Amino acid sequence: MATDYDAPRRTDDSGLGEDSLEELKARRTEAQSGQVDQDEADVAEAFELPGADLSGEELTLKVQPMQNDEFRCSSCFLVHHRSQLAEERNGQPICKECAA
Repeated sequence: MATDYDAPRRTDDSGLGEDSLEELKARRTEAQSGQVDQDEADVAEAFELPGADLSGEELTLKVQPMQNDEFRCSSCFLVHHRSQLAEERNGQPICKECAA
């Protein structure tokens, strides 16, 4: 069905003017939210997963030095195995992901 958007709109006059000023004010205050918008980060901090309290935990991880068969990509600065070496640009190694 085609709609003529230039045609004058029909208005329903049955409900117009029947609302008192007090009713309109009451509707306006009901529509307004009394709660202030909260930042998502604040909400996320308050949300706690069951069994996920890791505040007393200490992370112990043994860091190993770069091995002889590994290289550090000069583009993404990740350590890769030699098999991921794509090329060397200006004497600096580049991994296959960064070369693509």
